[in-house]
Amino acid sequence: MAGRLPAQVATPPELHHHLGCPNLLSWKSNLSFQNFRISPSFSLSSLSGRSYAPPLIKCTAQPAASTNYAPGTPVRPTSILVVGATGTLGRQVVRRALDEGYDVRCLVRPRPAPADFLRDWGAIVVNADLSKPETIPATLVGVHTIIDCATGRPEEPIKTVDWEGKVALIQCAKAMGIQKYVFFSIHNCDKHPEVPLMEIKYCTEKFLQDSGLNHITIRLCGFMQGLIGQYAVPILEEKSVWGTDAPTRIAYMDTQDIARLTFIALRNENLKGKLLTFAGPRAWTTQEVITLCERLAGQDANVTTVPVSVLKTTRQLTRFFQWTSDVADRLAFSEVLSSDMVFSAPMAETYQLLGVDPKDIVTLEKYLQDYFTNILKKLKDLKAQSKQSDIFF
Repeated sequence: MAGRLPAQVATPPELHHHLGCPNLLSWKSNLSFQNFRISPSFSLSSLSGRSYAPPLIKCTAQPAASTNYAPGTPVRPTSILVVGATGTLGRQVVRRALDEGYDVRCLVRPRPAPADFLRDWGAIVVNADLSKPETIPATLVGVHTIIDCATGRPEEPIKTVDWEGKVALIQCAKAMGIQKYVFFSIHNCDKHPEVPLMEIKYCTEKFLQDSGLNHITIRLCGFMQGLIGQYAVPILEEKSVWGTDAPTRIAYMDTQDIARLTFIALRNENLKGKLLTFAGPRAWTTQEVITLCERLAGQDANVTTVPVSVLKTTRQLTRFFQWTSDVADRLAFSEVLSSDMVFSAPMAETYQLLGVDPKDIVTLEKYLQDYFTNILKKLKDLKAQSKQSDIFF
């Protein structure tokens, strides 16, 4: 990394004093990245204190040592960094933060298609990669709060971003004196050590807690937005809809509501170190969601059912090949989501804690009804325009 920051986050002279550093890059002495390496002596299972079935995800990671920073130029509490800003949840967090008057910086990996929509909204975009720890510190200069919405891409190893990258980010945040850290996790992640993604989420929760950072951990059940591409669009396009034969129930939540509740929690000083779970008003099975979409679309779905037994068999087969190990890890997650369990949690206490009226939380019926109403109206308008064009040509 060059010895100078991107123009968007160039450090004013007074911030050098705030960082407690004689020069900009002295973060290296505090961060101790020599402890961040592959090691056979340490594993996620040792961090969580439980047995863990192979394959183990092994690494050494220690929270950065506490640093007493000398008084300097204070960082504005409205200055936040959103990690994973282009994702389903991340973009709603960015949108909400801007609407509420925050100064938003977005950490985005260098990509062929730039995240121009974030700039158009008014956010500052900085390029960095959680899989490359040396790119992280520059993005944190002048930041008060980190909101971590990031997760790895489907094509890359789960541990690269979701474990190694998060450890580096948390170490860096500690070393550079970040005031608050919000981490999004998965509901019930502590109950499924056999699933790498859920085990990683749980261990990251513990690592963040042990770091001493002022933080809030928010566990999520499922996003309503994901149902559009999974069920609504295929039904409208008369394509196959994939489901399972398991009675799993998931309390989907609108990511706009998640973002709104997150900022309410962020401003509540009594929630330091708290673990919250956000769940939608009702838990739904796959078949119930499909039936609802069929009714709102006014047409039947072409459902292809994948038995849970097939997921289990496929997972076991992919374990035999090194190049498919990450596919097996993700199938393990799919297997849990397709098991006989409920991804939901009581919200009455959380609503009371945050001062939120449950009636203000969007239901799945309302969310999907609004979507189908809008899309069917657009389709009707397009047909009308097409007929009008036929008159003239």
